[in-house]
This record gives sequence, C-alpha cells and structure tokens, in this order.
Amino acid sequence: MVNLNQDVKYVKGVGPNKVKLLNKLNIYTLNDLITYYPRDYEDRSIVTNLKDVVDNEKYTIEVLALTDVNVRYINRNKNYEKVIVKDDTDNCVITWFNQPYVKDNIKKGEKYRFYGKVTKKNGFIELNSPTYDSIANTKNTGKIIPIYPLTNSLSQNVLRSIIENGLKLVNSSLNEKLPKYLLDEYRLLDINNAINQIHFPDNFSNFSKARTRLVFDELLSMQLGLLMLKSENLEEIKGIKYRKDVKMSDVINDLPFKLTNAQLRVLEDINNDMEQEKPMNRLLQGDVGSGKTIVSMIAAYKAVKSGYQVAMLAPTMILAKQHLVNFQKILSQYGIRCEALVGGITAKKKREILEKVENGDIDVLIGTHALIEENVIFKNLGFVVTDEQHRFGVKQRAKIVSKGNNPDVLVMTATPIPRTLALILYGDLDISVIDELPPNRKKVETFAVSKRYEERVNEFIKKEVRSGRQAYIVCPLVEESDDESTANLKAVTEIYENYKNDIFKDFKLEYLHGKMKSKDKDEIMERFKNGEIEILISTTVIEVGVDVPNASVMVIENAERFGLAQLHQLRGRVGRGEYASYCILKYNSKSEIVRQRMEIMTKTDNGFTIAEKDLQLRGSGEFFGTKQHGIPEFKIANLFKDMEELKEVQALALKIINKDPKLEKEENKPLRELVKEQFTSKAELTI
Repeated sequence: MVNLNQDVKYVKGVGPNKVKLLNKLNIYTLNDLITYYPRDYEDRSIVTNLKDVVDNEKYTIEVLALTDVNVRYINRNKNYEKVIVKDDTDNCVITWFNQPYVKDNIKKGEKYRFYGKVTKKNGFIELNSPTYDSIANTKNTGKIIPIYPLTNSLSQNVLRSIIENGLKLVNSSLNEKLPKYLLDEYRLLDINNAINQIHFPDNFSNFSKARTRLVFDELLSMQLGLLMLKSENLEEIKGIKYRKDVKMSDVINDLPFKLTNAQLRVLEDINNDMEQEKPMNRLLQGDVGSGKTIVSMIAAYKAVKSGYQVAMLAPTMILAKQHLVNFQKILSQYGIRCEALVGGITAKKKREILEKVENGDIDVLIGTHALIEENVIFKNLGFVVTDEQHRFGVKQRAKIVSKGNNPDVLVMTATPIPRTLALILYGDLDISVIDELPPNRKKVETFAVSKRYEERVNEFIKKEVRSGRQAYIVCPLVEESDDESTANLKAVTEIYENYKNDIFKDFKLEYLHGKMKSKDKDEIMERFKNGEIEILISTTVIEVGVDVPNASVMVIENAERFGLAQLHQLRGRVGRGEYASYCILKYNSKSEIVRQRMEIMTKTDNGFTIAEKDLQLRGSGEFFGTKQHGIPEFKIANLFKDMEELKEVQALALKIINKDPKLEKEENKPLRELVKEQFTSKAELTI
C-alpha cells in the first residue's frame, strides 16, 4: 500500500530545489501533490486547419516544416528563431525568442503539432512561442492539458510531470472514502478514477464527473464535521442564566452617541441568549467601522454586573491596547475594572494582573494569545469575546472557553461572508449581522488607477499631508501564499527607500511589517497615531489596526494581488475621523477580471456585496486567503459556483447525523475517516 504521507521529495523528478518550490505551494507530501488540483484546462485535442483560425485565439495546428529553423541574433543576449510551416490549407510563420535550442528539435520535412495564440496580419498567419510535439510523441498537445497555480521558477511542464509521476506512484491504490450506498445513490465516480481524471481528463465529460465527486467529498466532510461539532456543543450543556434586572439600556442611554438600529437588533439577540440557560455561541458579523466593539462592551457590562468576569481575545497587541482604552472609557464609570494582558509588559506587572484576575479584582481582561496560556486563571469567567474569528482556530476558542464554566461566547468578525455561506461555514454558531454603518462614518472615495497615474497619485498624497493629514501606503503581496515572506519585506524596504530618498524626501516616513518585534510595531503605530509619522509604508499588518482619525489617504500598490475582502478591510483604516478620505488602488494588469474587481471596489462600500462578488470572481480558496481555522480548506469546491450542491449535501449530512450521530455504523466508517482526515488538527472533534 502506498504511503500518502511520504515526503514529496521521494517522487521522481523532485530534487532539493524543487522540494522548496513545491513547499511554497503547500505541497509537502504525496497526498498534497495528488490533491493539488488544476485551476484551469486547455483543450489542445482539437486540430484546426490554418484557413479556419481567427486572430488572437489559441489553436492546435498539425503542420509540415517547410524550412529549417533560422536563428537570428539581435545582439549578444537577444535572438529570435523562425520556421515556416504549412498544412493543406495555408502557410504559417512560427517565431520564438531566445530559444535557439528549437533549431535542434524541429527539422525541415517533418510533421509537428503546435499549440499557441495566432495573430493574423495582412493575410499572413503567425504563431509566437508555441508549445510543440512531434507527431510520434504528443506530450504537450493533442489532449486536454491541466493548468496549475504556480510559484516563481516552477513551470507548468515541470509541475505537470511531477504530478504525473506522483499518480504513477499511487498507481490507483487509494482507499475509497465514501460508503457504497452513497456512490450508488449519487452515481459518483470512484476515488481513483476521480483523482486521475481531474488531473489528466480523457474528455470534458470525465472531468465533470471527477470534479463532481471531489467537490462532493469536500462539502460532505465539512458539513458532517460541523454538525458533529455543533452536536458536541449542544449535548445538554447548562450555561449561565444572566440576571434580567441588569439592563443593557443602562449603558445605551448613557452613551454620548446613538446606536444604529442594526446594533440595537444585535444587542437584543445577545441579551436573549444571555438570559437563557443554554450557553451562547454567536457570530457577530459587521463591516469595518460598523460598531461591533461597543456591542461587546454593552454585553460585557451585563455579564460583569451579573457577577461574572469577561475575557476578550484580540488578534494583535495593538488592537488589544486599543480595546482596553475604549472599554475603560465606557465601562469605568460603572465601577468595572478592565486590564490588558499583552506581550512587552514587565514580569512584575504580569504577575500583578494574573493575581488580580484569579482573585476577581479584574472584571474584564483583554489580551492576545497570552490569555490562552495555562497560568491565566479566572475566578469566575462567564463571557468570552473573540475579535477577528479568522485569526483564531476552534481549538484556541475552546481553550479560552475551558477557563470558565460553559461561558457565553461572542465571536466577532469584520470579514464579510455572504449570509447563506456563513450559516454553512459557521455551523456551530448562531449568526447576527450589523448591516449599517453609524451616521458619523465618512464614505471613503475610492479610485482605481493604472501605473501611468503614479505621479498624480504622489502629488495628491503630498497635497493631503501638507494640509495636515496622514497617509498609508500598503505594499504589494509578493507571494500570496505567505503575506509576510522575505520577498514582501524586501518590497517594503525597497519602496520605503525609494519614497524616503526621492519622491517624499521632504516628509516624515516610516515602514512597518509583520516580522518586526511587537514592541517596535507598537511604537511605530503609536508615533503614527500621534502624528509624528506622516506617511506609513506597510504590509497588510495594518489590516487589523489602531484607529488613526487623522489618516485620510490609503494607497494600495499592486491592488490586483489582494482579495477584494482584504482591500475592503484595508480601506476601512481611513475615514475614521472628520476628514474627507480616499483609497487609491494602483493596479498593473490588463486582465478583464482585474478590471471588474477594481470596478466593484470603486462602486460599492458594502462589505457583503464585495465579498459575494469576490467569491463569484475568484472562488472560495482565494476568497478566504488564509486557511480557515476549524473548517477544512477547500481545494476544489467553489462555494459560489457549488452553492446548490452545498445545500443538497447539507441536507444529506443532516440525514446521516440524525441516524448515526458519531458515524459509528459499519457502513459509515469510511465517512468517519474522511471527516477525521479533513478536520485533523483543525478542530476539536471527538471522533
């Protein structure tokens, strides 16, 4: 039996250098390799006559070489190669650039297949840098060819060949993951056929069957896992029944501003949950700046005044400190004691805080991952808030929850997820949405511009800063798989040096990236907030950050490399004060999809509309950007395109779990393994 967990370096064609490149694509094992699915396919199986080709389209042609390849040198480092070919209907000139070796591969009087984009000028047909095969060896033409997502220095041909070798190693010996009754009922392809046909389909009908099968696996395992997770949470657990005489309205009426109807509606949901015995598990979705934090403060007030402590888990130290300031501002007047436990505090101060938490002398403790540590002991933890859910896994949530006796949990996120999708993804949580912004929030004017507007953008930044405002400049994602990679840090420092020494040399600049020490990041953000830094060059580390009301300009370099949801999050860093604010998306692509995505950003500031469009245009894998903690990563399912299948599978999963809650029946054992495989280390499933 083949070991799917064996290191990918043992696959034929993978050497030490290629292992590093494959690892960049998150391919570490043989299993990762064979489940690294194509993003697209090129149909090179249909041969077209030259007389029938259309300008600017791709074709496979079968032709005779009328000449040998002629190599012309432009200078020492540049050359081009030409050959004239023909079929029964017309002639064609084929050109390559800097590929002199083709001279040895293509001989006059021999027949070949070429695949590439055709150009027609003045009645002449040309083909530039095509892929080719001899008629005897059709490796790159004459069939459907998979196209994979790549990383630098790894070509399609090389990756294709490695995946082919991986499949040969597996040799159709994969264990079936679905019970026979499901394969029969849904007429699904067996797993070995599905894996082979998804990579190298014989035809598009087989590809379609393979995709259907693999999507089914992903969606079913996710739904089963989430239902099992939810049923664990619902197993007759008794929670805290908070006092009805502690009124949220006591705080609401004292606020110096008016809450929106959406905030009041959400607070009603939370209040109802808190007054019931069943523990609350609620996801609060709200756009950047919609006022989720004040909702959590009012809920915290009810918890503390009912005799319990509150823990708030924040994704960054900067945000934890900001929350502390805001909580103290609102809650200290009611005698509620708030404190923050973050890195960088002295050992003495930390000991003091831990002692007070254990004695019950701190009511609200805000912190980063430090709250999860074993030495943090609460006297009576009753309410847990996690901010920015996508940064914390289900396991981390479970750890903080275990510090209390079935406390109520409020999970907050500014990452907008379409409601139907959120209901499915966060199957273990109830959902509330704040779908309106407070009236004092300024609309951020958004512009998408190409590189040729660079000078005008720079002049605009100077004008805003001279008038007393501040600006963010966000650097491009160099490698999407790791937004704090070495290459990204290089991009930040290069842009910083260029701007500091040349374009913005008369202004106060600083840069910020995720690999800096927390102390240094905090110091820079503090200086930016205090106005000591006028222009901040940064990676996406500012996506979840401190409010700087004076910042009015957000410029995002190479905006086409970011997801729309992320662009929207970044845009939310400005427009937080009284000044007119602007977001400028600089993009460098002629792609139609990029143009459409940029247009969406300029036309709407509704995070949920943006998320839906992003999901539609890019698919779920890229939409979520990072692996979702607690749910399986989707390798092939597209949660927009496959919504109908998702609903069907959800109903099926419910049916299965109702009959067999822990998948213990003999017929469901393969499903149990499938769920285990998908959820391993991602969620605390007791299976």
